[in-house]
Amino acid sequence: MSTDTAHDQDAVPAHRYTAALAGSIEQRWQQHWEEHGTYHAPNPVGPLSTGKPVPDDKLFVQDMFPYPSGAGLHVGHPLGFIGTDVFARYHRMNGRNVLHTMGFDAFGLPAEQYAVQTGQHPRTTTETNIETYLRQIRRLGLGHDERRRISTIDEGYYKWTQWIFLQVFNSWYDADAGRARPIDELIAQFADGSRPTPDGRPWAELSGTEQQAVLGEHRLAYLSEAPVNWCPGLGTVLANEEVTADGRSERGNFPVFRRSLRQWMMRITAYSDRLIDDLERLDWPEKVKAMQRNWIGRSHGARVRFAVGDESIEVFTTRPDTLFGATYAVLAPEHDLVDRIVPDEWPADVDPRWTEGAATPAEAVAAYRRAASTKSELDRQENRDKTGVFTGAYAVNPVNGARVPVFVADYVLMGYGTGAIMAVPGQDQRDWDFATKFGLPVVRTVRPSDGFEGEAFTGEGPAINSAFLDGMGVDDAKKTIIGWLEEHGHGRGTVQYKLRDWLFSRQRYWGEPFPVVYDSDGAPIALPDSMLPVVLPEVDDYSPRTFDPEDANSEPSPPLSRATEWTEVELDLGDGPKTYRRDTNTMPNWAGSCWYQLRYVDPTDDERFVGRENERYWLGPRTTEHGAADPGGVDLYIGGVEHAVLHLLYSRFWQKVLFDLGHVSGDEPYRRLFNQGYVQAYAYTDSRGTYVPADQVVEEDGKFFFEGREVNREYGKMGKSLKNVVTPDEMAETYGADTFRFYEMSMGPMDVSRPWATKDVVGAQRFLQRLWRNLVDENTGELRVTDEEPSEESLRALHRAVAGVREDYESLRYNTAGAKLIELNNHITKTYGGTAGTPRTIAEGVVQMLAPLSPHIAEELWSRLGHGESLAHGPFPRPDERYLVVDTVEYPIQVGGKVRSRVVVAAGASQDEVRAAALADEKIAELVGTATPRKVIVVPNRLVNIVL
Repeated sequence: MSTDTAHDQDAVPAHRYTAALAGSIEQRWQQHWEEHGTYHAPNPVGPLSTGKPVPDDKLFVQDMFPYPSGAGLHVGHPLGFIGTDVFARYHRMNGRNVLHTMGFDAFGLPAEQYAVQTGQHPRTTTETNIETYLRQIRRLGLGHDERRRISTIDEGYYKWTQWIFLQVFNSWYDADAGRARPIDELIAQFADGSRPTPDGRPWAELSGTEQQAVLGEHRLAYLSEAPVNWCPGLGTVLANEEVTADGRSERGNFPVFRRSLRQWMMRITAYSDRLIDDLERLDWPEKVKAMQRNWIGRSHGARVRFAVGDESIEVFTTRPDTLFGATYAVLAPEHDLVDRIVPDEWPADVDPRWTEGAATPAEAVAAYRRAASTKSELDRQENRDKTGVFTGAYAVNPVNGARVPVFVADYVLMGYGTGAIMAVPGQDQRDWDFATKFGLPVVRTVRPSDGFEGEAFTGEGPAINSAFLDGMGVDDAKKTIIGWLEEHGHGRGTVQYKLRDWLFSRQRYWGEPFPVVYDSDGAPIALPDSMLPVVLPEVDDYSPRTFDPEDANSEPSPPLSRATEWTEVELDLGDGPKTYRRDTNTMPNWAGSCWYQLRYVDPTDDERFVGRENERYWLGPRTTEHGAADPGGVDLYIGGVEHAVLHLLYSRFWQKVLFDLGHVSGDEPYRRLFNQGYVQAYAYTDSRGTYVPADQVVEEDGKFFFEGREVNREYGKMGKSLKNVVTPDEMAETYGADTFRFYEMSMGPMDVSRPWATKDVVGAQRFLQRLWRNLVDENTGELRVTDEEPSEESLRALHRAVAGVREDYESLRYNTAGAKLIELNNHITKTYGGTAGTPRTIAEGVVQMLAPLSPHIAEELWSRLGHGESLAHGPFPRPDERYLVVDTVEYPIQVGGKVRSRVVVAAGASQDEVRAAALADEKIAELVGTATPRKVIVVPNRLVNIVL
């Protein structure tokens, strides 16, 4: 250490609020909170109850389930966590019973991949990561009820995940009643004949296998041959998000093929209308609601049948009014009708562009299907270069008898509609592109608007070239053609959805086992509750069996398939011991995160997944103004917008099933949703485009250098790959956790992404140091607080701050709350910095308001102010209306466009009085002199502008 540095260290007052002092204060108060159960939220009944009545005024605040990554946290991760903590602390200080905790979404692919690489059990890795995560978030002083902490990998948790799966499996959706009902009620209807079996035979005459097959057509969880993304090189099925646009795996860059495999599915489509309609009842961002509506994709239209010999192609169209313009039809490559309509030879007049040079239609279709199977759905949808091949078959347009060729093309997907389309190139750009490439006719059926010079016209207008529809507007034409189709037996009006049933199987080890076994006929049998949880077995190899990357016909062989002693099991399920086979797939990680809010409520209940009275208290519907139907659910749910569709949609589906079956009191999981922004940071690349450590880059004269070489600066999301990570541990060590919290909340609005700048953290530190200095003598450590009565000006400053900060906390405007506290502290410094101390009334008010943002320093100061109880439960100050009344207004006075002086007048002063006061001001009078101002403009309550 240099002499100067040593001297500077010695010069620091002994009781200054430094990072070291902050760290000791923070550690001490965190220990105090833990020892005293400060953040324990009592339940009405059960082990987490105090035995006393709970307050009616409760608040359930929840963060989106974090995954415990081995990389730990960077400063972007806690943004939402601190945000919920501030909100929870504010309301707890106002007397509410606040439930706030955090668990871990701990099953999933990353831990399994690490296990494959190292041979270490995924549980070992995951639990180590959780401990790292907990150490980091505890240092931030988050006010969690740790008794409620859960992890999806806990056997006591996934026992109930499996139980919920069985509730879904043992249910069916009664469309007439508009809700799920137990499968036993459906069986009773089949048995008593009130509901006929598909082939009309009495239920009792069907074999057990046949009965199970019939029930499988109705169950909300069912087995199906589903199109999936099969990656032989990885030996697993991939989600769409794990496949690149060119049809290869993100991990390993292996080919991915679309093929059908027997998988568990969830019949979420049964709830399509409720999932859309109930969005109106939720306090969610409109952006998220729109994303869910678009994902579900409800559209009104018609199903139309095009005859192909003895077969028929059924298409769904939202524009049946354009039927007269359908000049060809297209089937998805996976459509099962393709094989039945392909003839042995090409028609004599076939266009060579349609055949791909193949000798026969079957040869052309097989080659095309093979090529299409290597493309992702995203690539198939977005690729402008349309490809396809003629099947050799023709269909008949039902409205005019026209002979239309039937193609196979990958821009049509089995996952939407019927997997077939009628192509109307005059009204659809994709169809226009395809028709242009293959020389197919174009017939416009809607008159384009004047001046239209494009290709396909997708707007509205009167019908043309459409026989009895000509001249009609779109709505009338739709109604007329649907009536005609129904009258002539060629189709019917219907509603279609983009939403597909939820693929629920994964060929992985690290997930929840399915609580079913298969009998000798392959029928799934639900295990009784007494056999839950089904626990994962120990295996030697965590990787699925891999295959030749080009072997599209290979079959999945998940890790569990090698655990033969576990897979083949003898059980007595009520009809004597029999040998059964377990499912070797596992559930997706979405399963555990679908319902965790329910387990937070009652994490120790061994008899139910959640106690009825506790669930109703924390999550049940509440009485609302005007009798509006409240959906129930978490009071505030904060997380990233990237989960807007899948996680939130799946959670809503499970909640609605549980509600229909009477297990929960509300039909929505999350009453209010808030999406926080992201923390972004500068990253730097060298001349090769390689990222260099951002913390080692030096700025000189507006340029940036790493190890003496100039580098390029760019802006992006903070992360390991960009080498621009800053950890909360570093911030807490260098500045203190309270400083980090205050800075992160002050960077900008919670819902907006914001840039990280470590150098700016010092501003938050200086604020806390000044506040500390206003209340504590830095040299002696004695309290600098007096019992003198504050001036009226100080009381006005205090109560204006109280009113504004309360409003900001309630609206999650933490940046403006912080700004108001800084402004109030500046007033304290200016008014009392040179005196014996700060009046107690002012000191206590600012400490109370600071507590949600920076709880440790607030607790310390509150204690030093002589209070024996923790500030965590309040009180939070309330504004005195007397001091919010504005008696005077200060007007800046501009002359020549610059502010030259200011004048204070009575709040109710007229414009003439303000004008006179401005001109009488000494500085202004000197500037104006003897000249007569050309204009004196008064902007009420804002400014005076004098034009000479």
